Amino acid sequence: MKLNELRDNPGATKDRIRVGRGIGSGKGKTGGRGVKGQKARSGVAIKGFEGGQMPIHMRLPKRGFNNIFRLDFAHINLDRVQEAIDAGKLDASRVIDAEALVESGALRRERDGVRLLARGEVKSKLAFKVAKASEAAVKAVEAAGGSVEITMPREDRLAGDGKRAVRRRAALAKRESRASKAD
Repeated sequence: MKLNELRDNPGATKDRIRVGRGIGSGKGKTGGRGVKGQKARSGVAIKGFEGGQMPIHMRLPKRGFNNIFRLDFAHINLDRVQEAIDAGKLDASRVIDAEALVESGALRRERDGVRLLARGEVKSKLAFKVAKASEAAVKAVEAAGGSVEITMPREDRLAGDGKRAVRRRAALAKRESRASKAD
């Protein structure tokens, strides 16, 4: 076998159909496009167009909204932190913050902050400095003798004179009165 004898296997390649090359070709005249109208021409852009009838995406109501102020946190569980410590990638004696977690490879990126979650358990005394943490995670870390410093505390939803705060306070009072009646 020589280089000039190299060939594809028979049937491995197929010639493309050359349209518009005479009636005898079977793909002549209209070139497989049918006849007349918008779709027979190039540059057709009618996705979602319903012949002038109001399209379904415009007939249906709009739902929800995108909060432009929403923060995107990087979540990490206690078991993931413990794995990094056991592997020697994370130093348990130092404060564990976003920078240390990214450096160790436990997190890929910091995003708008790190949120500590409670899956798993920690074996040693650890000091965390994170944007947010679940109550269960804080309890688990403190039970192991560690501490959690939260840099982005949650605002009090009952504070203020706004309409929502007033409603929340009223709902909370109603719930507490029901609970006291049940006891």
